[in-house]
Amino acid sequence: MDPRELHPVVAGLFARGRGRSTRVAIEQEYVVAAADGAVVPIDVVRRAVAGSPYVSFEPGGQLELSLPPSLDPVRDLRRTTARLRRRLGGITLRPIPVDPREDVPLQLIAPRYVAMQRHFDRIGPAGRVMMRRTASTQFCLDWWPGRAGLEQWRVLNLAGPALAARFNRSSRLAVWQAVDPARTAFDDRLLYGDDPVAAYTAFAAGATVFVDGPAGHLSTLFPPVRPRGTYLEVRYLDAQEPHMVERIARILRQLMYDDVVRRDVLRKTPCTEGMWHDDRRTLRHRSAARLAG
Repeated sequence: MDPRELHPVVAGLFARGRGRSTRVAIEQEYVVAAADGAVVPIDVVRRAVAGSPYVSFEPGGQLELSLPPSLDPVRDLRRTTARLRRRLGGITLRPIPVDPREDVPLQLIAPRYVAMQRHFDRIGPAGRVMMRRTASTQFCLDWWPGRAGLEQWRVLNLAGPALAARFNRSSRLAVWQAVDPARTAFDDRLLYGDDPVAAYTAFAAGATVFVDGPAGHLSTLFPPVRPRGTYLEVRYLDAQEPHMVERIARILRQLMYDDVVRRDVLRKTPCTEGMWHDDRRTLRHRSAARLAG
């Protein structure tokens, strides 16, 4: 896609907030299964949770809770999940990164998902696994204006390999990186220079287009950290149990909202080519390991 079409839309994704708010929102994905482990038709789950706020679904029927920003997001996650489980009865919600079932069908068949699957199939089998069988815990963090906001963008990307390794539970991240490296893997260009809009525009222009319009195309990009206007979305973590969600939220708060910690990590964490593709054991940068305790 022509970078000139993409640039103004990308600029909106990098608008950033007006102040220094410190909220965290959690997007928790769950693998859904019947009591006997069978796949549950998505319409059955929809009926069971009808009227519940914050619920959406992934292409394989995974349930996603997209909770609003909060100063105590883990409490909100626990309470909302408990309410859903009571409504679902024998249908289980499991925060596991990769569904062990290999026969999960595509349950969302809107044109967007059909086109996405068709595109990923041209590259390899990872796309179907990602769409139908993976789940993650994503964190959305308030994005500040000015120089601090640029630091926040950089630190979440740079600390990503260490945090992904520290809280790794599966092969999910390797699956995501194999889906379509032009849109799902880390691109070193995203951290060069002081113009992240230009860098992200170049990244977006390099990905194959399979939906109409610049906004639609940008919505099909899934890098480890995703710009969302006034907040940043951390996408590189496996689905986590609640006690680990709490621990990760504390780490991300420090990285994003503590000026001293953020700048210390930026000084000590170099940007190296291919850093997302190193062996998992080498990804534990000392700075993020210290934060993780």
